[in-house]
Amino acid sequence: MTEVTVEGVRSTRIARAVAVFGPGMVVMLADTDVGSVITAGQSGVQWGYRLLALQLILVPILYLVQELTVRLGIFTGRGHGELIRQTFGPIAAWVSVLGLGVATVGALVAEFSGVAGVGELYGLPRYATLTVAAVALLAVVLTGSYRRVERLAIGLGIFELAFFIVAWAAHPDLGELVKGSLTIPYNNKDYVYLAAANIGAVIMPWMIFYQQSAIADKRLRPEHYSAARWDTAVGALITQVVMAAVLIACAATIGVRQPDASLTTVGEMSEALTPFMGSVAGKLVFSVGVLGAAMVAAIVCSLAFAWGLGEVTGYRRSLEYRPLEARWFYGAYAVCVGGGAFIVAIWPDLVALNVGVQVMNALLLPLVLGFLIALSIRALPEQHRLRGWYLWVVVGVSVLTCALGVFGGFSGAGLLG
Repeated sequence: MTEVTVEGVRSTRIARAVAVFGPGMVVMLADTDVGSVITAGQSGVQWGYRLLALQLILVPILYLVQELTVRLGIFTGRGHGELIRQTFGPIAAWVSVLGLGVATVGALVAEFSGVAGVGELYGLPRYATLTVAAVALLAVVLTGSYRRVERLAIGLGIFELAFFIVAWAAHPDLGELVKGSLTIPYNNKDYVYLAAANIGAVIMPWMIFYQQSAIADKRLRPEHYSAARWDTAVGALITQVVMAAVLIACAATIGVRQPDASLTTVGEMSEALTPFMGSVAGKLVFSVGVLGAAMVAAIVCSLAFAWGLGEVTGYRRSLEYRPLEARWFYGAYAVCVGGGAFIVAIWPDLVALNVGVQVMNALLLPLVLGFLIALSIRALPEQHRLRGWYLWVVVGVSVLTCALGVFGGFSGAGLLG
């Protein structure tokens, strides 16, 4: 009898974990978006393995931020924008959603630039690949089902694991890898600027809005809290290991052959990384990774903005509604997708644009983390609020992360010193 009971409890826990699994993994796969991939690649090309340690340091920081998001979503049942409006008023809510809007535009430009870059690898004009991608993104979301969108997003994101194949095939020198990762040229403003871009590539406003709103849309409850934290922890580790794989691959190939090189197109990354895998296979593996990163991130950031704007303005906002039942929600999503595709269709230097977008995210960190911590102190039920030593750990890590991101962004842009 006891054995049956134990097995029954175990089965219940597994079933609950499977049911909860999704928002954390989706948002983390989206975190390794095209802008992040290109930033990691540029880091490896310009600085070898010197920014590798930062990728691993950012794992607990990323988890810390998104765990607060999980906590807010589960114990309040409200999305991020709605909770800011309820706690701090409409002006604060509009400030937060405007920051979200800026980050969303930047993210979509990054994602569509990746799609365009892959198309150019195969000789396809930008307008063709961008049109196909935009139509596919609209089709995925117009199904009117959160769970269906979640499954499709995870399926697309899994293609990012192709970057592990690229890193393995690059055959990095382990001695150089360890030595390089321990060398920190912190006095070099170009290095600091790229470090800020890597920080901005990890913590983005739309991630917080998406995960909290997705948890509310999925109707997760307090009994799901532990499983949701595991979902987020596994996702945080995967996303940063993917970033590290891209950096290692670029450092071991382009960085070794051309130490002072700089990337200008997604195609250049592919051409430099794939010869040792064979032209056809290498191009295919790289393309699959970039497309997976681009499509899942485009879905997430567009939905985050549609959710966030709806939480501030009050329009219907849920993937459980059909398009005609929530016109503004689906309309905001469609405008995001179409606008992002249009900007990329006319923009020349996509790699420089992507790195700049990540630095912009770093400059938005004080706003993003400030609201997140304030909500965790004031909006949560008493027993789940930040307090004591953990509160000071969160505040200390957030202040340090913001300071590094903002200082690096301004310093590298020549606005400091």
